[in-house]
Amino acid sequence: MDEKVKKQLDKLRIKIDGIDLEIIDAINRRTEIVLEIGKIKKSNNAKIYVPGRENQVYKKAFSVNKGPIKNSSLQAIYREIMSASLALEKKITIGFLGPEGSYTHQATIQKFGSSLPFTPLRTIADVFKAVETGECDYSVVPVENSTEGGVNHTLEMFIDSGVKICSEILVPIKHNLINKNGDIKQIKKIYSNPQVLAQCRQWLIKHMPDAELIESSSSSRAAQMCNEDEQAGAIGSVLCSRIYNLEIIHDSIQDVANNVTRFAVLSNEYPKITGNDKTSLLVDIKDQVGALYDTLLYFKNHALNLTRIESRPSKKHPWEYYFYIDFIGHYDDPKVKDLVEKLKGHCESVKLLGSYPVYNNPSESEKNG
Repeated sequence: MDEKVKKQLDKLRIKIDGIDLEIIDAINRRTEIVLEIGKIKKSNNAKIYVPGRENQVYKKAFSVNKGPIKNSSLQAIYREIMSASLALEKKITIGFLGPEGSYTHQATIQKFGSSLPFTPLRTIADVFKAVETGECDYSVVPVENSTEGGVNHTLEMFIDSGVKICSEILVPIKHNLINKNGDIKQIKKIYSNPQVLAQCRQWLIKHMPDAELIESSSSSRAAQMCNEDEQAGAIGSVLCSRIYNLEIIHDSIQDVANNVTRFAVLSNEYPKITGNDKTSLLVDIKDQVGALYDTLLYFKNHALNLTRIESRPSKKHPWEYYFYIDFIGHYDDPKVKDLVEKLKGHCESVKLLGSYPVYNNPSESEKNG
């Protein structure tokens, strides 16, 4: 390397070293203030984790970010700073639908960072129970996929469970063909869970027509089985390939490019109003002509925007259904409270599943900026 170039690089690296010292000092000063806030919260028996405050931090960071760093990268940095601070404030345990390497695990890391203790749970019922019993302070569970629809078991658990949704996470789903040695020619069978296989159906027909497709309980379990068999491949996330030390042969093999899964963070209470919130209801509608139409009119008359409605059999009587409804607004808003009261008079039952901040998408901030 030319001596002149070397000197230029050395000067720039000295500048970086100086900035790094400033960053480390600023992070520690920030953390000391966070710990003071934590003491005040603890003495007043207030919640340590506040989803709305988390969104405020991201929003302010995006508003002053002039680049070249992207908002999505800035969010990832702040997520880890907040995760480290939260871990120092109080011991908080986060459960998720496991095993490790699952997309729910990925969503949990995306939401809470990597400094908090995570507990993989075997079933969706276990995820709900962990919060109900206090085994976990929060748990993460899949709710719906943009191509496959609602996760039925999750929706059904809300019928009898008292847990609340306190936050949501949206994760772009990118399926990858992985195996032990990176050689596609050795693959005779491919493991993954039924939903993942369905989401990659056309790619598999075109590129792996002779491979035997074998259903597994999860993409993580598929990766484990792949590790034990030289002739096996699996479909899973990048996180899954790293955890189980597998090679990615083809990335993003899902049939639909914009494949997104929505996850819910479960808690025993819902957070306070932020001004940009979503509410989820479980509604049991009377079995009579026009009942659903009349129910939806209440939302129109209150000028509340529905973002999702899905039906599930009530299992009490044939052809009776519960409806899961998401809409923009918070239960503490008088307009929303009035809506819920009117629905209670019109429907068999109305259950509040949660009011929580709308997911903060850094990519949308970059587009709008």
